[in-house]
Amino acid sequence: MKKSEIQIFLAHASEDKPAVLALHERLKQAGYKPWLDKKDLIPGQNWRSVIPKAIADSQLFIACLSQRSIAKQGFVQREFKMALNQYADRPPNSIYLIPLRLDECDIPDLRQEEYGLNLRDLHWLDYWEEDGFEQLERAITHQFNPEPEEPKKPVIVPEEPKQPIIVPEEPKKTVIVTPPLSVFNFEIVGVNAKGEQIKKESKQSQYFREDLGNDITLEMVAIPGGTFTMGSPANEKYSFDDERPQHEVNVPPFFMGKYPITQAQWKAIASRTDLKVKKDLDPDPSHFKDPPKPPLKRGASDSPPFEGGARGGSPTRWDRPVEKVNWYDAVEFCARLSKLTGREYRLPSEAEWEYACRAGTTTPFYFGETITGELANYDASYTYAGEPNGEYREETTPVGQFPPNAFGLYDMHGNIWEWCADTWHDNYDGAPTDGSVWIENGDDSRSSLRGGSWCGYPYGCRSAYRLNYSRRVVNFSYFGFRVVCGAGRTL
Repeated sequence: MKKSEIQIFLAHASEDKPAVLALHERLKQAGYKPWLDKKDLIPGQNWRSVIPKAIADSQLFIACLSQRSIAKQGFVQREFKMALNQYADRPPNSIYLIPLRLDECDIPDLRQEEYGLNLRDLHWLDYWEEDGFEQLERAITHQFNPEPEEPKKPVIVPEEPKQPIIVPEEPKKTVIVTPPLSVFNFEIVGVNAKGEQIKKESKQSQYFREDLGNDITLEMVAIPGGTFTMGSPANEKYSFDDERPQHEVNVPPFFMGKYPITQAQWKAIASRTDLKVKKDLDPDPSHFKDPPKPPLKRGASDSPPFEGGARGGSPTRWDRPVEKVNWYDAVEFCARLSKLTGREYRLPSEAEWEYACRAGTTTPFYFGETITGELANYDASYTYAGEPNGEYREETTPVGQFPPNAFGLYDMHGNIWEWCADTWHDNYDGAPTDGSVWIENGDDSRSSLRGGSWCGYPYGCRSAYRLNYSRRVVNFSYFGFRVVCGAGRTL
């Protein structure tokens, strides 16, 4: 049996759709024939009859499970039971039904009554682990031992000579080639104008890891394309004229750093003189070099081995965002990273940054109408709306200590100001509407920074706020950056 003949049914709950779509795409790229309702059901078909037939026709059934979906009752439970019935009719010791855990969840107690089969009797696969897909292919190979696909031979038909017709070519689109995407789960929160939590919601996003060497990685989150309103309305508290006029922007999809660049990530690239493009980089420029103060919420650490830290341990100074880097330093970092990976890394445009920060929100902050010291690192001794005064930490905090936005990006409010690629413009008159970097008629000695910082006022953390500074400034312990990966365009 060839890979292309192995139909794999993907059973899942709607809550796990992003993760299962990524699995579907990966199976398809590997040459298999995955079956997924969103991809294979044709509009107008009776899904109640089509799905059972697809299960019966499939050589493999994958039960996708997560903490959010295992307790859900409905058609997905019936799909699992249909698969157990199919499994009962298969030869002994055959692999047909694979419980695939998307996170650390329990396996549901589902039984096939006639033969006493239970979903829990089957060894599960932990797909979230680094070798999750490799383990899945191992199971498929064990059961089916797929034959290699024969390359298709081109059929050459002689054509009569024709007069050449010159047709202008359309510009070729740049395709971002990334490592296989994985899925991570996270929780977002929302607050009212008093800073009281009014929402808590589970989310999923896709990402890939970039290996920077010495056990240091960079996580890049997939940001879906979309349209948003950039800037602030005149009635937004503490808003400024340089945030207007508001305008609609259509942003293509791209990847963005899950966190600001950390001191560990900076050193991994800045110390690589063999990657130098235009300028030298100080491998350790940051002001904050002491261990971070407790309490620390995040468990994972990217601390490099040269500092004695182990990944998975408590955060160290190397997990703080890098600071005291100017715009040219950040651009050199991106150029070196591009050279190392073969992918295009760069600073985000202002439009990309604000779109990614808002993550579908229209309020001053992605948390809602205000912000609190429990949600971000800034000078919370000052207030924005009706929230209580909070703590002023007086230093950067390790990345990822505070709740993310709906795209799964951390520290977009506070901690460190983040450089953008655009030249500075005093307002949005004539700004591009396609998300591109805006350099035309701008001040090329200055660029904007976004997001606020550990020592800034709360209004400076707003999604729309724009700070501008000389690109060459080097002595500020609150200027850093994060990177994006994608097809860059400039206006």
